[in-house]
Amino acid sequence: MSNIVVSGYYGSKNAGDEAMLAAMIEVLSDIDPKLNITVISADPKDTESRHGVKAVPWLDFGQIATALRRADLMISGGGSLLQNVTSGRSLYYYLSVILLARLLGTPVMLYAQGIGPVCGAFARWVMRTVGNHVSLITVRDQGSMDELQSLSIHRPPIHVTADPVLAIHPVDRGIGRGILRKFKADGARPLIGISVREWRGWDAYKQAIAEAADQLADECDARIVFLPMQYPEDVHAAETIATRMKEAAIVLPGEYMTSELLSLVGNLDLLISIRLHALIFAGVMGVPMLGLSYDPKIDRFLSSIGEQSVGTLEDVTSTAILDAVREKWASRKEFRDKNAGLLAHLRKLAYSNAEMALEFIESKK
Repeated sequence: MSNIVVSGYYGSKNAGDEAMLAAMIEVLSDIDPKLNITVISADPKDTESRHGVKAVPWLDFGQIATALRRADLMISGGGSLLQNVTSGRSLYYYLSVILLARLLGTPVMLYAQGIGPVCGAFARWVMRTVGNHVSLITVRDQGSMDELQSLSIHRPPIHVTADPVLAIHPVDRGIGRGILRKFKADGARPLIGISVREWRGWDAYKQAIAEAADQLADECDARIVFLPMQYPEDVHAAETIATRMKEAAIVLPGEYMTSELLSLVGNLDLLISIRLHALIFAGVMGVPMLGLSYDPKIDRFLSSIGEQSVGTLEDVTSTAILDAVREKWASRKEFRDKNAGLLAHLRKLAYSNAEMALEFIESKK
């Protein structure tokens, strides 16, 4: 029986990261049903009940070290762990876990990571030093590969793959219909979903989304539903926007499991999203999407499926959102057909992350 320890932003009520963990566990276990997985988590009890794996506290380095000594491989990822734009301290935390594993003799794989930006001479030196001592790296997009090259990380084998969530199995839409029914958001009218977040205290993008949502509700005779990916922060951000709208909008108020969010997205006719993994959920479920960018990871993913963002949170306007929606709304079927092949290819690449991890373990036995 092989043992893997997974390090990432888990147990913090972020639906995107929980979806990554769910997808990783699903695919790794598909390939090796006897695999023993331990997750480093901010909430071990929640992680154990949610995902059915063992978990240890993220600040208990004694328990982490014990798990690492038994492990055949430590996976760092997925997600944008190795960057210092959204948080300066988190970069050093994740690098310290990698360094601990290496000191204990445990091989490390960076698993479908979104690398960078890493700013500052010292941070880049630490990243380069630690990064060149892992055993295997997969990154989820070409931009992350470019960032590794700029950091002079070149010693481990490096492969461009895709976000782990793209390998997750689509789910039945009935779960989402049941949730929408509770909020009177089911029926024949089109459904436009919006996934938002707070960012740097900015306000103009919220007004732009509110104005665009009002116009879309009228033009398309659509219901507007806000889907939270980070609970409860995204609920608060959505409520702020909804109160600025003249038309009625539904803000889903709860914390939802990965399968529930996938199913909810699958019921949409269109998704407008700031959150990366809401966009990826739309890809998995075959739903037309439009992205608003606050981070290179949004642009990188959209580029991988032949799309580009409507604008950044700093400069997006309601007019830009409306123009993009009108164009996409008129060609929803063409969108699905065009992206089906691209997303199938990305799904294979996402699956290959797990294949490479387990092939590495086998090569060392």
